Amino acid sequence: MFTGIILAIGNIAAIERRAGDCRIKINTGKLSMADVALGDSIAVNGVCLTAVELGAHYFCADVSNETLNKTLINTLVVGAPVNLELALTPTTRMGGHIVSGHVDGVGEIVERKSDGRSFRFKIKAPDSLAKYIAQKGSICINGISLTVNEVSGAAFSVNVVPHTLTETTLGTATTGTFVNLEVDMLARYMERLIQGEAAAVEYGGGVTIDLLHKSGFLG
Repeated sequence: MFTGIILAIGNIAAIERRAGDCRIKINTGKLSMADVALGDSIAVNGVCLTAVELGAHYFCADVSNETLNKTLINTLVVGAPVNLELALTPTTRMGGHIVSGHVDGVGEIVERKSDGRSFRFKIKAPDSLAKYIAQKGSICINGISLTVNEVSGAAFSVNVVPHTLTETTLGTATTGTFVNLEVDMLARYMERLIQGEAAAVEYGGGVTIDLLHKSGFLG
């Protein structure tokens, strides 16, 4: 588990293709690795990866085909900058929101404009994620916990303050940049709970108006 508060910007040191998936080596920059152990989770651009090899200023992680297919890890090249966050500890300050590191989909930055000393980003999410994104709710973008300011269909906007621009890869993100998205996990669980007993039925319909009527949520 993570909070979406980025601790450092690292970069991809090596990518090794292995039997259909890959292992990546990441230079950790200013991120302290002093208390990191083999098997610990580290979020890389919001993707939870397991450290399988450690050094003073790097770690390696195996990346499964599921992760390669569902995130932007498969587009990274040697030298690419990445946002890094270590997993929660019992004494971690909860400065963001609860983040699992399980990316739900890929969005695209469709607008970036100045707003005082900050920048406002408009991002187009996949249509399938639109129902989970709410005004003033939380969303994780490349591992960064941000507040949704406005929502219009599958597009939403966030305000990024100067500190976040400096300390994360959003500082260099432009129109056309793709980003990993993780919606608030409470929204995902709420959808499943609303389905009630229907959740055990094998169908891909999700929450429908008919289901809400049957469940008593609509008159």
